[in-house]
Amino acid sequence: MKILLEELPHQQEALEAIDKAFLGIDAYSANPDSNYVYANPIIKGAGEDSTNIDIKMETGTGKTYVGVRTMFEMHQKYGLFKFIVVVPSPAIKEGWKNFIQADYAKQHFSQFYENTQINLNVINAGDFNSKKGLLPANLVDFIEGDRLNTSTIQVLLINAGMLNSDNMKGVISRGKNKGQERFNQTLLSGFTKPLEAIQATRPVVLVDEPHRFPRGGEFYKAIQSTQPQIIIRFGATFPKVKVGKGRNAKEIKDYYRKQPQFNLNAITAFNDGLVKGIDIYYPTVTESEANDRYVVDSVTNQKLVLKNKQELYTFEKGDDIGFDGDVTYEGAKVLSNGLELEKGMTFLPATMTNSYQELIIKDAIDKHFEAEIQNFMRENDNQAKVKTLSLFFIDSIKSYRDEDGWLKKIFEKLLQRKLESLIRTFRLKKLPREQEYLSFLQATLVNLTENVHAGYFGEDRGSGDEAVQAEVDDILKNKEKLLSFKDDKGKWQTRRFLFSKWTLREGWDNPNVFVIAKLRTSGSENSKIQEVGRGLRLPVDENGHRLQQTELPSRLRFLIGYDEKSFAESLVSEVNDDTTIKLDETKITDNMIEIILKDDASLTKDQLLEKLDIEGIINRSNEFKENGLNKLLDLYPVLGQQSRVRQDKITVGGPRSKQRIKLNKDNWNQMRELWERFSNRYMLEFTRIDEDALQFLIDDVMHEEDIFVKQYAESVHQTLAYSEKNNEMQINEQTAEYEKLNVLNGMKYGEFLKILVKETNLKPAQLHRGLYTVLKDKLNSNTDYLNEKTLNNLKRAFTQHFENSYAQSYQYSALDFQASTSVFDAKSNDFKEDVLASVIGVNEDDNVADNRRQLYELPPLRYDSVNPERELLRRDYGANVISFGKLPKKAIQIPKYTGGSTTPDFVYIVEKPDNTKVYLLVETKAEGSGKRISDTQIMAIQKEFFGQLKENGVAYKVATTAEDVFTKLRGISK
Repeated sequence: MKILLEELPHQQEALEAIDKAFLGIDAYSANPDSNYVYANPIIKGAGEDSTNIDIKMETGTGKTYVGVRTMFEMHQKYGLFKFIVVVPSPAIKEGWKNFIQADYAKQHFSQFYENTQINLNVINAGDFNSKKGLLPANLVDFIEGDRLNTSTIQVLLINAGMLNSDNMKGVISRGKNKGQERFNQTLLSGFTKPLEAIQATRPVVLVDEPHRFPRGGEFYKAIQSTQPQIIIRFGATFPKVKVGKGRNAKEIKDYYRKQPQFNLNAITAFNDGLVKGIDIYYPTVTESEANDRYVVDSVTNQKLVLKNKQELYTFEKGDDIGFDGDVTYEGAKVLSNGLELEKGMTFLPATMTNSYQELIIKDAIDKHFEAEIQNFMRENDNQAKVKTLSLFFIDSIKSYRDEDGWLKKIFEKLLQRKLESLIRTFRLKKLPREQEYLSFLQATLVNLTENVHAGYFGEDRGSGDEAVQAEVDDILKNKEKLLSFKDDKGKWQTRRFLFSKWTLREGWDNPNVFVIAKLRTSGSENSKIQEVGRGLRLPVDENGHRLQQTELPSRLRFLIGYDEKSFAESLVSEVNDDTTIKLDETKITDNMIEIILKDDASLTKDQLLEKLDIEGIINRSNEFKENGLNKLLDLYPVLGQQSRVRQDKITVGGPRSKQRIKLNKDNWNQMRELWERFSNRYMLEFTRIDEDALQFLIDDVMHEEDIFVKQYAESVHQTLAYSEKNNEMQINEQTAEYEKLNVLNGMKYGEFLKILVKETNLKPAQLHRGLYTVLKDKLNSNTDYLNEKTLNNLKRAFTQHFENSYAQSYQYSALDFQASTSVFDAKSNDFKEDVLASVIGVNEDDNVADNRRQLYELPPLRYDSVNPERELLRRDYGANVISFGKLPKKAIQIPKYTGGSTTPDFVYIVEKPDNTKVYLLVETKAEGSGKRISDTQIMAIQKEFFGQLKENGVAYKVATTAEDVFTKLRGISK
């Protein structure tokens, strides 16, 4: 299997942001060495902080991809060819190395940058050990690579700590020769000190995990010591800096230009499905165990003092602290189980026992196979399988590595028990994919103690144990092997359980990690997103294809101990703090307006504010009227999507949204005949539009007032002022038109007409007739009116006129074949057994008035809006309502003329006095939420579709309140 890299839209946006922020090459530099063959061309603003670039991308969204692609882009466009990639740890360095050297990555980049390759030079700690005073070959390669080789990019991959070493400074650090030159070899025909030679290359520096390199820290100073022309930082988290003094001091993110040049934050990553959702689980403890808390009162290298209620307990180095898990104080502020101690830390003895860890391991194994079966089977035999991996973070290496280690023995015992149970179950299954999975399980059981699980720990490096080294290589380097089901000989690859002691917490990644289990707390206040980060990346199937959430809804199961039960709350808080916008509950702000306009390009700021005023959302001072913010969020959901993470994205105990809700088949079968009709595919047939009528529409639009306008030059006025509220200097900015004298020249007639044809898809001859007439008779042939603003006005007006005039000029024709929907299987001609809860509604309620007539086995109820949806579901209807319920998404799939499909929200089966049935389909719209153009389209489309079925006992209703539906039902029952 080979991983197939894809150019994802958000990654392309990041690259475009970098190119836009890059100031370019200084072609007119007075530097006599500007053409130095071993150095990069000189960049405009070289060495200035304002030249540097920050790219913020959430963990799992492809930071490394964008980083590597950036080097290719800068080489191709600007001739830059010497890059230093600075990382904070060996694990992250290994991640960059593996990605750059991977065949699948080289193949992917070759399609964009033909005949260009990266010469990767990795510097490791032992590379400077030459007793002859020779420099590392990789370092020489990088420094002495020249720009004459136009097809090669020179990349130096190094830890920040090594940049700060005496080796890089070229001096002897110890002994009687301390301070003397370290190397006999010269670089670039003169430099004996590596750092000076690096400076001469005028490097571009890429920094990964920037929060590990705060400005002012020794590692950041090490980066600066290379004298980079520009620093580009890639990270999900950035360092913080204090601004202000005293009580008014506050911490803010430290960005070079006050904000990142590209910001894909955590909220966007989760809400847009760019990463997995997260379900958090933990075993509970008894109330008495939960209250038995120990607090670290003080801790030194030799002594530990714990406080339990009012009692103090003192332990010397090597003392057993008396917990069931045989835990001793090792000294150096560490317990024997690996827990790092800090003053004020709280923990529970109950969660430190081996028996408690066994609960987590058992649950993790269960969660693994829950995911594995789903990923192996997929929805049908035609979909590629997905390998499932689980990652365990443990504290005691001996408990896993030793032959009789308790953790290893417990894990293998529990895994064997689970495998035997599953094998018994799948022996009774008959489908081909089920029989294939049975074979996979049997191979796993046979190889249980050898190839099914593996570990990677920091102390493994250089251990000399070949078996251990093979495990390490599989985990660190053989990503494709871990993702493959079979080797080239057709033998099952059964390894899918990985163990580590936080060594794999950063840098390493594998997209198919679906379960992470933390055995005992890490005792750390690290970023919660960082802790789940190894499992956030979207998975790939057995063919190497990356699966979006629409192809395989994927979630990470994250298992922790009870003492970290607030993890989910902290994680949600951390994600929501990463918002690009803080919603002001009193008024609409410029940031909120900017996000809306970016989402709806058809609007201008003035048009938006006027619309919100008409809708009763804001007043003339842009302040919200009563319930204005909620109305705004209903009207423009993009605001909510960018300001807070959706509830179903991070859950405790697993989201009910991922659960499947069982259909009440008796009630669904009441409308079997109707649903067989709905499962037919339908084709839209438009009424042919007469050319004379179309010409009339064009002429009508062209003669509208305020369509043709002049465009004026604008000025931006910035003032620097002190804000007493924020205790800091800030820039106030105003945009204004220049005086009316400064009219921008219009486009040439032919150019304007060509763009208008492209934007409207109307015939050039018809547009020409209308445009030429208006320009000649109304505008005195003044081509200044032919500009971008006029183009936008025309495009918007044509769209609106078409909707008003022709949106209903079509009909539905049933085709001769059926297709499955979310509730009906066309192949078996029967309703499905269950559906995902999330396709019914995002909210839930256990208060059910009548379970007998509902379409699902309840509780809980699933709904989207409180009024009318929840009210409709709670209603105790009269006996004439045989069955009712909320429809899942894509239950009917009515084609829309704008593309895609639509399904109404509710269905009712109503019995009339003459014993005939009426099927009432209801589209709900929460009262006061406002109607968008798309809502109007959907209602019109559904009305047209169900109107054609009226003679078959089908009725349709749009409801903004529950009473609308009750009234309709009473009318049907007469």
